[in-house]
Amino acid sequence: MKPKIKINMDLILVQRQMSLTELSERTGISFANLSKLKCGRAKAIRFTTLLAICEVLECKPGDLMDISYT
Repeated sequence: MKPKIKINMDLILVQRQMSLTELSERTGISFANLSKLKCGRAKAIRFTTLLAICEVLECKPGDLMDISYT
């Protein structure tokens, strides 16, 4: 089975009591791009984008992403 990258942004947003709209406003990343990433439809992510998300959510990249084998 081919592994996939799973994005855990929903869980972190709930833990931080933050909406996707607020994350968008605080990072300067469009709501549409964050939504694609959160839903697993993004094909790539820039390091600057990842860094901005991690800074606002106070987390590490490994907290946002996981490998799924299902």
